[in-house]
Amino acid sequence: MRALRTKSKLQFGVYFCRGILIAALATAVAVPLFADSPTNNPIDQVLREAVNSKNLPGIVAMVAVGDHVIYEGASGKRDTIKNIPMTVDSIFRIASMTKPITSVAVMQLVESGRVKLDEPAATYLPELSQVKVLEEFDASTGKARLRPASAAPTVRQLLSHTSGFAYEFFDAKLHGYAATGAVPSLLQGDDAFLKAPLLFDPGTRWEYGISTDWLGKLIEKVSGQTLEDYFHQHIFQPLGMTDTFFDVPLEKQPRVVAIHQRQEDGSFVEPPPQPFKPVRFSSGGGGLYSTASDYLKFARMLLGKGKLGNKRILRSETVDEISRNQIGDLTIMELRSSMPQFAKDPSRIPGSLDKFGLGFGINTKPVEGGRSGGSLAWAGIYNTFFWIDPPRKTCAVILMQILPFSDDAAISVVEHFEHAVYALR
Repeated sequence: MRALRTKSKLQFGVYFCRGILIAALATAVAVPLFADSPTNNPIDQVLREAVNSKNLPGIVAMVAVGDHVIYEGASGKRDTIKNIPMTVDSIFRIASMTKPITSVAVMQLVESGRVKLDEPAATYLPELSQVKVLEEFDASTGKARLRPASAAPTVRQLLSHTSGFAYEFFDAKLHGYAATGAVPSLLQGDDAFLKAPLLFDPGTRWEYGISTDWLGKLIEKVSGQTLEDYFHQHIFQPLGMTDTFFDVPLEKQPRVVAIHQRQEDGSFVEPPPQPFKPVRFSSGGGGLYSTASDYLKFARMLLGKGKLGNKRILRSETVDEISRNQIGDLTIMELRSSMPQFAKDPSRIPGSLDKFGLGFGINTKPVEGGRSGGSLAWAGIYNTFFWIDPPRKTCAVILMQILPFSDDAAISVVEHFEHAVYALR
């Protein structure tokens, strides 16, 4: 097991690929970092077997219980073309695992009185006052019938994905609308896709979408800072998240994990190295790079009711509100992919998520052999995942860098990882 450590007396020992992936996958091997590494650890076995079976090119995972990180491990390759081993400090595109961070930032503004949850978001972003609902459109001509929304979406509805906004790759109607050129695609890499209409009246159903990108804009407008500067000052620096960025510094770019695309025959291809370019849009919905260690600090802060070590960034009662079901009788809908190269159809996130809080999915029932009911979780499109289990004081992060999202092997390793974590608790 490469870069394996155990840190306890316990016996442990959540955007997109814009290029074409064209390189072949090299063999990935898990190797002990220390001679005394306990390679019979069940979590090690999960990661190692996934790589040795060639189901996955590389994985990093970490677990914390209470105030202590009890496990960290890496297996496989960071870069298969260059034959670079995966290490626990490898940097991943965490995509939609950016959303919980953006949501926490919004709740900091709520705490300070600068933002109100049930205020129309247009109070802070006037451009949202004119948003319309897409009812029907002619896919051949692009002519659409749009109508005024019954009400403007509130900040709470943006946080809980009941705003009416969707994603083109998870909504067939919006995908068809974007394909006509009626609205710019998210794949352009800028913020032009924010011109997309609503798909339903706010509050009438749950649908995953661009709501959190609008929240990123709200943070910038209210705080007067760029999103990255706000994150750094109010979240990253207090929590010691030194490897989390929208733009990865030059000296840290060699640690970024290569993306792999699953092929129809089950193999992977890896893109040739590409120079990093400054981001054109700091996406609150999916733009961050991070490490397992950094993201675990963020998860541990929430597990600690807003506090990590001697640093408090949220009040305890704010974390309670974040963790509460915010969608009432509505249920998280199944994600049906319109772009199978990016997300498997249907797509799912492990953990039996059925409700949504303020930026986090919630499973109201316990997972057999796994997390407790009331746990928080989400994922990123490159198959990055985390969960936070307050009843059992446990949080975990497991990161891969492959497409499509919800890849069968990726989902399987997450579920086996979860069972291994709880089997030894």
